[in-house]
Amino acid sequence: MPASSRFLALRWPRWLLVYVLALGLVAGPAYTMYVHYDFSHSLDTRSYLRIARGEFAGVSVTRRYRVLVPWVAAAVAWPLEKVYAHIWPQRAASEWPLRLGFYVVNCLLMGGFGLVLFRTGLLYGAAPPAAALAMAAVLTSRWAVYSAGLPLVDSLYLLVFALAFYGARSGSAAALVAVLLLGPHAKESFVFLVPWLLVFGQRALRWPAQLGWLAVGGAVALGLRHWIEVQVGAPPAESLHNALAHLENLVYSLHRLFSVKGAGEIFSIFGFFSLALLPGLRTQAARHAWLPPLGWPAAGLLAVVAAHMVLSGDLGRMGYLAAPVFAVAFALIITRLPLFHWLSRASTAEPERVG
Repeated sequence: MPASSRFLALRWPRWLLVYVLALGLVAGPAYTMYVHYDFSHSLDTRSYLRIARGEFAGVSVTRRYRVLVPWVAAAVAWPLEKVYAHIWPQRAASEWPLRLGFYVVNCLLMGGFGLVLFRTGLLYGAAPPAAALAMAAVLTSRWAVYSAGLPLVDSLYLLVFALAFYGARSGSAAALVAVLLLGPHAKESFVFLVPWLLVFGQRALRWPAQLGWLAVGGAVALGLRHWIEVQVGAPPAESLHNALAHLENLVYSLHRLFSVKGAGEIFSIFGFFSLALLPGLRTQAARHAWLPPLGWPAAGLLAVVAAHMVLSGDLGRMGYLAAPVFAVAFALIITRLPLFHWLSRASTAEPERVG
């Protein structure tokens, strides 16, 4: 057996275990969101449900072209609807099967998101228990529950960001190809991530190859956009006008960011797990343990996230895109600071014998 095959044979059970752990962290809390959410409060969720049914007319141009997750959810919902017809006949003709389809697809994507975060932490030198704890810190965020439990497309975009950060560090061409093919379908704001990929993704793919794969993903996305525009009779310039309209959020977002409410919203992204950063900032030696390893790729990704935040006006939800950087920082602080050395010792200690 080749060395690479032996390596995969040894690693995949561990990766599967981490994936199941990530899936479990998300699926339970998200189920409550899936069952009890009041859809009258969210235009986003109602829009994506309509897209999943193939109803594009009347859907905001901001969300109209993000079809990948809704269509996969609709495909998953089709067999689920048959089950509903036998168990809950009164629900089979309602939105419940489709909502369950979104719940299943988003939970699976969020599990993959967690696994990528774990593996990225290991690449940066974090101890496995610290990387697992960092993954848990990210997946227990309120935005993870929101992204997994509701008919939204955030889960795919989160996975794209996580794969980009992982690919840039690992040199994985497959990860970067996945980013370039999926990114244009995830959200239009993926365009802000492209310069970062061209600069920091060189280790995985040189920029000519990146542009080639981006052209493939972009061509498919543009073809879908044209098809949808024909269905609804929308002029192509409508998308451009909508994108420029997001500039109006800039002043509002900055004003909100530097307010008490904005500070609370930023803190709520990762909650009390954010406090773990404080020991890592306390002294120069503490900062040296994790800031230099993150370096310019992390700083650049945070700048991309900041652009998303101020242009969208949704500080918390878009701020959650910084999860790959936060997870690595959290894991390195837990691994390298003396305050948390007990965790590393505990992971290597022999199990206590009973009897």
